[in-house]
Amino acid sequence: MALKSPVDFAGSITSGHKHLGCFGVPSCNRSRCVRYDKKPRKCQLVTRAISVDRPQLDFSNPDWKKQFQEDFNRRFSLPHLNDVIDVEPRLTTFSLKSRAPLENVNGSMQESWNGYVNDDDRALLKVIKFASPTSAGADCIDPDCSWVEQWVHRAGPRKQIYFEPQYVKAGIVTCGGLCPGLNDVIRQIVLTLEKYGVKNIVGIQHGFRGFFEDHLAEVPLNRHVVQNINLAGGSFLGVSRGGANISDIARRLDMLFVLGGNGTHAAANLIHEECRKRKLKVSIVGVPKTIDNDILLMDKTFGFDTAVEAAQRAINSAYIELMGRSSGFITMHASLSSGQVDICLIPEVPFTLDGPNGVLQHLEHLIETKGFALICVAEGAGQEHLQQSNATDASGNMILSDIGVHLQQKIKSHFKEIGVHSDVKYIDPTYMVRAVRANASDAILCTVLGQNAVHGAFAGFSGITTGVCNTHNVYLPIPEVIRSTRFVDPNSRMWHRCLTSTGQPDFH
Repeated sequence: MALKSPVDFAGSITSGHKHLGCFGVPSCNRSRCVRYDKKPRKCQLVTRAISVDRPQLDFSNPDWKKQFQEDFNRRFSLPHLNDVIDVEPRLTTFSLKSRAPLENVNGSMQESWNGYVNDDDRALLKVIKFASPTSAGADCIDPDCSWVEQWVHRAGPRKQIYFEPQYVKAGIVTCGGLCPGLNDVIRQIVLTLEKYGVKNIVGIQHGFRGFFEDHLAEVPLNRHVVQNINLAGGSFLGVSRGGANISDIARRLDMLFVLGGNGTHAAANLIHEECRKRKLKVSIVGVPKTIDNDILLMDKTFGFDTAVEAAQRAINSAYIELMGRSSGFITMHASLSSGQVDICLIPEVPFTLDGPNGVLQHLEHLIETKGFALICVAEGAGQEHLQQSNATDASGNMILSDIGVHLQQKIKSHFKEIGVHSDVKYIDPTYMVRAVRANASDAILCTVLGQNAVHGAFAGFSGITTGVCNTHNVYLPIPEVIRSTRFVDPNSRMWHRCLTSTGQPDFH
């Protein structure tokens, strides 16, 4: 993550936090980056206020909070069609008081129903006031961890809309990898569009490829087509990775709903910027999709709960490798929920295999005391132990080396050398996790996200995504959620809970 003249605060970590100093890798999240320097006994905790597009803050200035809030409000202001073109709003056609979309609305029905969200409604982005930068999971702006309110836009239907539903052509595209809940979101977008009165709804097949490959025709969508697609896993429209011709996409639709992760959202934002540059009345709305749960600012992304639940079917008495390119959320939560995992390895926390503090030595201890051991590891963990190919996939993501196979071989070799019989089972549940139907929790989340995506588009917003922040449904500008990947903070309470559950030592 690029930082422009960040303000630093350095302080010694107490002996109670000594194990944190062994990691030597950055752990970044919403408003600060914590670095743990490699030192044998004493470590420095460096807290930095992120300053990408943000004026440098002088904390000695009594008005610094006002400056911070003004900058925050600027960055989190939602792009709107009226920023670049003049669009007259009209009273909404959406109401739950009528089975059909409202026609020839005179306003009386809206006044009698309190189901609309006011444009000035806000939700707090953060709800914990930390007393010190050394508090577990501290997320501070200044050295004193001062409380500064950070408000973001509440999601939901508005009384006024900026499109005539009968003239709208709306498209839905699913990009990247498979994820539980894709079909639920597609279904809810279609149902909600119809509730507004949209008749022309199309699905784009196999990601952005569907815009350009002649054999991938648009799929007409309506309530009857999508009625039961949520009962199956995968994607009704298909997925793919890769780029897109932004110029062509921008002029094909009035609304485009883009389901994907960081890379897909970056592409969606480019399409949005192209539409603004050409002053097109097009709304681009993202729905964050990743089983890795690594989208900034979000409590949770859809598919994550299902992925953790599916992982439980594999965590029995075998070695497990789970998804998580650079973030270990699935692995950490699966380990916590199973209660059976002895060693949890994630990308954010480097580890050694050999030596007195290594994973193999702890495995010896577990075999001696328990007779067996269960390891759960994220696919992006331990890449420093493997030879890198530097190859990338169609989305530009680095193709990772297989940590599972490597660990299996190392464990077998180690126990053979010390003369201890070992039977190593290796399970890679990748598509057990990715391709299953959404569970109840994710199905509800998908319903909310799909509906709010449509509400945001009709409200005239573009270049936004919808998600849950501190249990509240909100809209966020896409650039703010793609600044970096969200990581597990090794100093967070959740990681500490995982360590308590597994009983594993510091492998460094």
